[in-house]
Amino acid sequence: MLFEPRSGRLAAWGNALLAGHVSPDEAASSIVGEDAVHRVSGLPGEPGPVGLTLALGRLRALGVTGLRVALPAPGHPLGLSGPPEFNAAALEAEEAVVCAGAALGLVPEVAEAGPAGDVHVSVVWRCLPVRDAPPADVPSLGEAERELAEALREATVVLTRLDVAASGPVAEAALSAYRARAEAGRDVLAPGYPARAVRVLALAQRVDLMVSLAYERGHGGAVAASEMAARAEALRPVERVARRALVAAYNAAAEERER
Repeated sequence: MLFEPRSGRLAAWGNALLAGHVSPDEAASSIVGEDAVHRVSGLPGEPGPVGLTLALGRLRALGVTGLRVALPAPGHPLGLSGPPEFNAAALEAEEAVVCAGAALGLVPEVAEAGPAGDVHVSVVWRCLPVRDAPPADVPSLGEAERELAEALREATVVLTRLDVAASGPVAEAALSAYRARAEAGRDVLAPGYPARAVRVLALAQRVDLMVSLAYERGHGGAVAASEMAARAEALRPVERVARRALVAAYNAAAEERER
């Protein structure tokens, strides 16, 4: 799973724009981040791909009042509501944005070009119709926070016993980079989000990092088949809970505006 999904940036800064907290240019720049360019294709009323600033304005004109994130995985259509074409595209991309107020969704197609060390990333968001129905398996912020705390405690016990807790120079470097970004005051969400959403997102990102590092370490000390199965069994629910919490945090602004 992505540590900071592009769908999260689009939803967060798009929601900030819709609420009047940021300008269109600031929202577009924050969504693009370190990528080279983002464009949107398939927008109603537009014959071809358009720039992100224009696209955000067009979505607002179409009646969009909020943006929500979907982070589906095989067997877990988290945040999706159909139809099958949109769900399949979102599952392939492992992420999507669903519009509130208009039956539209956005799925990123990412392209990379250039030599190693100088790679330019371009993103085209495909605009597709979605079903006007409740999204699958999205928790409230309170539920997500409780689930994260419980899952983290249980997984830490199991992973430590199996000697697969994140450790070593690679893990330490990744954790140091994470702490440096946090201490530098990096905005984990856009203006207008409640403090609880910021807290849940930061914890979900930390849990996601822990899971990713545990997977990257291979089997660690879990050599026996039973131990390898126990490791995978410990990581799966934690990864699932982290994805649910990420979705709940990114969706908090849209949920609050609807209330």
